[in-house]
Amino acid sequence: MTSTTTRKLARLGQHSYWWYLVPMILGTLAIVLVPFAMNVWTSLFQWKGGLAPMRWYGLGNYADLLGDAQFWLAFKNSVFMILGIVVVPTLIGLLLAAVLFDYLGREFGPRVAATLRALYYLPQILPIAVAGFIWSWVLATQGGLLNSVIGAVGGTSPPDWLGNPDIAIYAVMLVLVWLQIGYPVVIFMAALQRVDPELYEAAALDGARWGRRFTAITVPQIRPEIFVVVITATVGALKVFAPILILTGGGPEGSTVVPSYYSYRNFFELSKVGYGSAIATVMAVVIFATAGVLLWLQRRDTEGGNA
Repeated sequence: MTSTTTRKLARLGQHSYWWYLVPMILGTLAIVLVPFAMNVWTSLFQWKGGLAPMRWYGLGNYADLLGDAQFWLAFKNSVFMILGIVVVPTLIGLLLAAVLFDYLGREFGPRVAATLRALYYLPQILPIAVAGFIWSWVLATQGGLLNSVIGAVGGTSPPDWLGNPDIAIYAVMLVLVWLQIGYPVVIFMAALQRVDPELYEAAALDGARWGRRFTAITVPQIRPEIFVVVITATVGALKVFAPILILTGGGPEGSTVVPSYYSYRNFFELSKVGYGSAIATVMAVVIFATAGVLLWLQRRDTEGGNA
């Protein structure tokens, strides 16, 4: 084989890996970029959908959003979704993973820890419709499991968990915490597998208690995984939809509406397709920006740790 042929094959090999990216690029175009562009275009019109005429409205839908109290309430409720999907499950999941790995796994064996981990993860594999109907029964005002227990123990009038505008959002948060908690537990326990056991043994020999080992060893060692959980869960919180649809339908009195459900309602119930597209576009930009900031923070933290 001549040197010229060798060089040609080498150049071909250097560029051949781009062909492996073609399916991903085509999929991204078909599933993400093209639908997003069509959604942005639709948001510039007033349109009732179907065969109805499309009237050019420019940025009018976005201007209307600025004065829409229901939209801002939905946006505010996204903070509660972040608390219920990101903050509380991540903190509890971190503690549970550390207890399962550093205490129960050592005291009772890895099988006990693995069984408990699987039980915590079980809500994640349940269909959301099944989980929603289970919690609808648990939180039902009449004959619900939770109110039956409260009535039997306290004898007081139990609250209307999903029908009271003042507490419905907190009931939804409870369900979200239950649904989400298994995800960080599994991720963090997997991350703890790569931590050198000698670190814990040396800390224990030095007299460090469990709490000190948790803050000085566990949390710093799995910071990359904490970032992964926070980023993915935050994106999920900003686009949460199915639990709201099944549990409350955005009620009562719009107290649990979130942007994704508000967009859906304008699309399919109010026949305001252009306005629904504007809501979806705004939330897509918010999600992209939030994810970008979190990824930047993660990279900066990683580079700082490697410095």
